[in-house]
Amino acid sequence: MAEVRPIYAVHYDPERVEIADVTAPPYDVIDDAGRAELLGRSDHNVVELDLPRTDDGSNIYAHAAELFGQWRADGTLVADEEPTIWAYEQDYTDPDGNARTRRGFLARVGVTDYGPGLVRPHERTQPGPKLDRLELTRATEHNLSPIFVLHPGDAWSLIAPAIDGAEPFCEVTDPDGTVHRAWPVADTELHEGLAELLDGAELLIADGHHRYETARTYAEEVGDTGDHRYVLACLVSLEDPGLSVFATNRLLHYTSTAQRESLCNTMQELFDMEEVEPADLVPPEDYGEVAFGYMDSHHKQAYRLRLKSGQPLAEALPEASEAYRTLDAAALESLILKGPLAMTNDDIAAKRGLSYCSDFEETLRRVEAGEADAAFFLRPTPVEQVRAVADEGETMPPKSTFFFPKLLTGIVFNPLR
Repeated sequence: MAEVRPIYAVHYDPERVEIADVTAPPYDVIDDAGRAELLGRSDHNVVELDLPRTDDGSNIYAHAAELFGQWRADGTLVADEEPTIWAYEQDYTDPDGNARTRRGFLARVGVTDYGPGLVRPHERTQPGPKLDRLELTRATEHNLSPIFVLHPGDAWSLIAPAIDGAEPFCEVTDPDGTVHRAWPVADTELHEGLAELLDGAELLIADGHHRYETARTYAEEVGDTGDHRYVLACLVSLEDPGLSVFATNRLLHYTSTAQRESLCNTMQELFDMEEVEPADLVPPEDYGEVAFGYMDSHHKQAYRLRLKSGQPLAEALPEASEAYRTLDAAALESLILKGPLAMTNDDIAAKRGLSYCSDFEETLRRVEAGEADAAFFLRPTPVEQVRAVADEGETMPPKSTFFFPKLLTGIVFNPLR
């Protein structure tokens, strides 16, 4: 059963630092230039903890732990004496230019195995990121960034009265233009109400699969009971009107002449191919059960591809559910990446000859500039389909979903000891 509890939070002292200067996007979307820019704002930026580096080759995880201890000792980081949940709002603009607000709350969630009535994953994971996050957790003994979890029910209706008219702890605008606001709430009756509302609820991991599986491993390493049996999470209702899933496009690199010829033959055989303008590459939702856009860097002709028949997918994925087989990303993986391009699961996991980009204009630019041999332009996966696949106990191909906006790292940390 879902076990949702308040946090004995560790957080930055707003009297010592500007919260906007010390928070950061998730570690896995920060490149070297982005890291340098964040540290240019403040040498106390959370990126020093969550994405640690050293100049002398010393252990980066020990470095993060040492810094965390220093910042606790000098008062940069403070620990609350009473438990809180943190109401969390994110104002953002969707791809159609609409202003939207996603609402949820930060708390800690009991770590369980995957399964019905417990926690469901929806994407496959790779071992490398899990080992990195495990080493960081062992060293710091804190969750430094929240996973993103979807829940049934309306938790916000319980939370909203508690923050009505209150000044937020922070208001931060990130590089994507998203405005993040958070309020700590120490009301024990509210905590009990949220725990009761979500007792027995099945939770779906939207983002943070590697960190959740790391939390499971860490909990078993420590053993017994205690704070280490929980993980920091941002919980958002499946019915929240601000919940959005964006698409992630696939770019191909280093393809051979034989692969390109085989790819062309496969597309002509299995798909209806409609010539369109580049701006119209992404098919509309009602274009077909399985469909995506395609453009290569040689001909630069844009196409919409619509699967002619479901039979090839039934043959390629005989054990898969209907919900899984009708995923655009699953069809692309099984019929194209593993078909004429002969990629294995290991190739896909290691991104050999493959890269991802969630920005349509940037994906198009890379193809037109010859930085990629070709690209497939995907539609967003509906939340309902994400849930249906998870309910079948299946996990999607990597980057099947891009839940936007991303959560901010550095608002609150969850102690594990």
